[in-house]
Amino acid sequence: MTASSPTEGTSDGSLGFTIPTDYIAGYQQARQANKPVADNYLAHHLIADPEADAVIAEFGDMDRAQSAMLIRAVMDDPGGSVLKNAPASVQRLVGGLDTPPDWVNYDEFLPGSRMFLRNARIILAAFVGGTLVEGFTTNISKSFFITGRVRDQGVRRLMQNNRHMLESFLPGGLERTGDGLKLSVRLRLVHAQVRKLLEESDEWDTEAWGVPLSSAHLGMAIAGFSARLLYHMKRLGAKFSDEERQSFMAVWRYTGYLMGIPETILFKNEEEALELYRIAVMCEPNPSQEGVVMAHALINSAPLVVGIQDPKERQKLASYVFRISRAVIGADMADRLRYPKTPVFGVLPFFRFQAKYHNFLSRWLPRLTNQNNFAQFTGLLDAATVAETDIHYNMPDHVYSENSSPW
Repeated sequence: MTASSPTEGTSDGSLGFTIPTDYIAGYQQARQANKPVADNYLAHHLIADPEADAVIAEFGDMDRAQSAMLIRAVMDDPGGSVLKNAPASVQRLVGGLDTPPDWVNYDEFLPGSRMFLRNARIILAAFVGGTLVEGFTTNISKSFFITGRVRDQGVRRLMQNNRHMLESFLPGGLERTGDGLKLSVRLRLVHAQVRKLLEESDEWDTEAWGVPLSSAHLGMAIAGFSARLLYHMKRLGAKFSDEERQSFMAVWRYTGYLMGIPETILFKNEEEALELYRIAVMCEPNPSQEGVVMAHALINSAPLVVGIQDPKERQKLASYVFRISRAVIGADMADRLRYPKTPVFGVLPFFRFQAKYHNFLSRWLPRLTNQNNFAQFTGLLDAATVAETDIHYNMPDHVYSENSSPW
């Protein structure tokens, strides 16, 4: 979906679309830094996902369980008779999975897979304490806040994020029958369904924010999950070669494609991703109350994800995660997100030391590896592997998470 009316509220009326009002101030700064990228980012706030949206629209009159069974069947039987008899919208969305773009090379993914598995604990810490907090406290937080997805089911949301990343980086995970591919398509359909529910609600302000779950926000998110995550990983002590770095980016690029991000805003390499992320952050307004709630919900979910029920122990681990996150995202942003005031001097070097110490214990004294905050925080990966072994395609049926049927 695109808009063709002139830009209002800016000094440049040549863009050919109306900038959502929340982004007018940020755009004035971003256009000075890189106008083509800023223009492209703002334009994609008016672009959704026509293919996935068409599937959801076609499912409107279909029984919820029936539509979920249909998607499962076509995903588990590529090119089979089920797909040939499926609605045209489903054929368009799923049929394309059999012929990936010519820039996809599965062999190129292997170095990134090895790097991910070698640094998995550090990656999950960088993801939760850095990348998710930075990305999801932009206006991306609006949809989460309205639906209550993090407030009501924050633990499950975090586990699903972690599992999606893990499955995508397992060897073969993004091939046609891989779970990484299936979870990416499932996420694409969930986004489309949530977009529909938000558009039908009275709470989404299209004039201020653009379309719900826009291509702009998905493009920004995937740039953060890849290039920005590499930056945080390095600071936390991850080791990787240039080949592994490029492979890591290639995995995320194809994952973004599978999630329905149009190639007009999907990065081609790390340099592009970093520039898109930099300009997108300039365009975004400062974290709102929703962003603050999002950050605290993410971090306070971490102890529950790893199974800590005792309130004192949960608070202890949450305090540790807040301290690591403050060191990763910087004091200025941490203060805007109303983090606890804690010193960060020496936090990152100590984390890197803990990572090396954990590796030593894992090799020589494995029984002692789960007895500290580092092991519990980075144990988010272990929780992701056992969260849900099955992949289902039920969709939410109410805009508010607490009122929706299980999905």
